[in-house]
Amino acid sequence: MENGELFLGNQAVARGLYEAGVTVISSYPGTPSTEITEFAAQNDEIYCEWAPNEKVAVEVAAGAAISGARAFSAMKHVGLNVAADPLYTASYTGVNGGLVIAVADDPGMHSSQNEQDSRHHAIASKTPMLEPADSQECKDYAKLAYELSEQFDTPVLLRLTTRVSHSRSLVTLEPRQDVALRDFEKNPQKYVMMPAMAIKRHAFVEQRMQQLADYAENCALNRVEYNTGAKIGVIAAGICYQYAKEALGERASYLKLGIVNPLPVELIRNFAKQFDRVYVIEELDGIIENHCKAHGVQVIGKELFGYLGEYNQEIVREKILGEHVPFVQTDLDIPARPPVLCAGCPHRGLFYTLKRLKVRVSGDIGCYTLGALAPLSAIDTCICMGASVSALHGMNKARGDDFAAQSVAVIGDSTFVHSGITGIINTAYNKGVSTVIVLDNSITGMTGHQQNPTTGYTIKNDPTVAVDLEALAKAVGFQSVRVVDPYDLAETYKVIKEEIAKKEPSLVISRRPCVLLKYVKHRPPLTVQADKCKSCKACMQIGCPAISMRDGKAQIDFTQCVGCDVCTQLCKFDAIVRE
Repeated sequence: MENGELFLGNQAVARGLYEAGVTVISSYPGTPSTEITEFAAQNDEIYCEWAPNEKVAVEVAAGAAISGARAFSAMKHVGLNVAADPLYTASYTGVNGGLVIAVADDPGMHSSQNEQDSRHHAIASKTPMLEPADSQECKDYAKLAYELSEQFDTPVLLRLTTRVSHSRSLVTLEPRQDVALRDFEKNPQKYVMMPAMAIKRHAFVEQRMQQLADYAENCALNRVEYNTGAKIGVIAAGICYQYAKEALGERASYLKLGIVNPLPVELIRNFAKQFDRVYVIEELDGIIENHCKAHGVQVIGKELFGYLGEYNQEIVREKILGEHVPFVQTDLDIPARPPVLCAGCPHRGLFYTLKRLKVRVSGDIGCYTLGALAPLSAIDTCICMGASVSALHGMNKARGDDFAAQSVAVIGDSTFVHSGITGIINTAYNKGVSTVIVLDNSITGMTGHQQNPTTGYTIKNDPTVAVDLEALAKAVGFQSVRVVDPYDLAETYKVIKEEIAKKEPSLVISRRPCVLLKYVKHRPPLTVQADKCKSCKACMQIGCPAISMRDGKAQIDFTQCVGCDVCTQLCKFDAIVRE
């Protein structure tokens, strides 16, 4: 590659890992962080893996760092909740080789179940956090994070957001550093966190945070950009700095923060006292704003911008300058395009069956969560990864066997390995009667087709062992285990009806590969014979995007149809045939 490459933010982070001499990466895919590990895996010098979940991933990376390697882990914001246990204690143990953990927040909830701010984890775990604002900084900060990690003996968090992760800007490339493994020496006082050792390490952590606070006052990561005559001061980090620069230009001066934990004090005070008004522009929570006010610096922040969703240049310009730039108006009647399961998705037949059975469905995280939307309307709850199994057990214990006989949990194969296995162990151990349905589409679908422990392939598509879901379920106490093809509606209906009637825990595996997988061969598309179509709209009940009504008759878009035959099983008039 040549200098001046146009890189995604995530791609630039991966390049930074390569240039920093990282040798071990363990992650769990989660939008908007997934591409970091995928790009890094293209380098043979780096060992990369998909772990079953984020907790395991950080533990692998922490172990590699303690052993003397530079190591890395990536996840989305809710994944950091899962990884919080090792993170908080790794802050106490410190590192040997550098340890960097990237967390990608999702303001606006483009692909997430909440809008949490990961800066809280940095503060609570007493861990430094860097926040880049463009792709060049993504690469540079990733490299610098390892220097800080080894200098201050700490894990370092690298905070991204959706707009930084998935936008492109120019990146200057440099060669890979040859970083030798550090020696690993036995040191239980540092690495064995039992109470007597942890008490002493806590004192070290507090001293380290003070040293990092001193570093934040004068480091190049935090910089002031003055514009002559500007009476407005802006304090911002990450993508909000970019919004402010584009919206306000030379009408403001800027304190651009690159390290967002710990935050400087004197740098902020000295900057703020030079302006009539100082604005803090930060998405989600008022971390910087509260820090300023706690140290006597009066700023304008959340009372103007609020706590919800993403900002943009127009919002910043209108809130601060009172200038409104009208959007381009159009008279076109553009139809809404709600998210929908793909044509031929194997989950569609299952959700149609569950709706037909009128069962309550405890749902989980994945593309199959779209089963909650009309016309399928099949999912009643969705909390977090793995919660479908545990939540259903709680519901059944609270409401009894009659409730259980009309309730199921659904969970994807990757999510089941992530955190559903412990749920079925809990159900069997505590004498539950839940019916759990694993939606096994042979891939991690929602984040873009990553391998997982059930597929039989590693991140580099090397063959490996695959988790045997049937054997696993029986080993933990689920003796009734059935497998169905969700394209076969009659058989799927029959099996699920039988399983929910049993007063014992049961597992149903709805098994068919994702229709978008390259190796899946599609059947010829279907078509509707208009003279046989009675306009009953039975075929519309499955919500397939390939089926529509036109001139009172059903119509199938041959460019989308994959010939799954689910709709043919709904048509009582044999109007749907294969061309």
